[in-house]
Amino acid sequence: MPVSTRIEEVRNEITALAQASSTATEVMQGVCRVLHQRMLKYNWVGFYMLESGATPPMLVLEAFVGAMTPHTRIPLNQGICGAAASSGKTIVVDDVSKDPRYLACSLETKSEIVVPIFVRGQVAGELDIDSHFAAAFGTEDQQLVQYCAEVVGKKLEKA
Repeated sequence: MPVSTRIEEVRNEITALAQASSTATEVMQGVCRVLHQRMLKYNWVGFYMLESGATPPMLVLEAFVGAMTPHTRIPLNQGICGAAASSGKTIVVDDVSKDPRYLACSLETKSEIVVPIFVRGQVAGELDIDSHFAAAFGTEDQQLVQYCAEVVGKKLEKA
């Protein structure tokens, strides 16, 4: 199956999942499960959400699928996750060994994408995906992951 066909199918699954889910947490759990199962190079999929009122600002691991990570709390000034949340911009790293911001979770991780989640124009968290393959996240992947983040953001706005 061509990658673009798979991505379109996954996008449709995510849309249906969001419509059928009653909470943002359900959507996040479903997104993690669907992306991990259907996108072969997505070896770890998780959501980090900003902890309200935390000083310093802190990202806290919520729903995820994949190996346990020692990074369940990440300050906004650390790592690729902190950089994406601080800047409000998607970050794609083709080779994590060449990015000094990378917080090593697994020796198997070769590339990473982190997409901020916006709620009413403010960063509320992010969707983080690691791959055991270098340069695993092309343009279509980026669009898919950004779509998933938008879906979660919209669900959070309705909460």
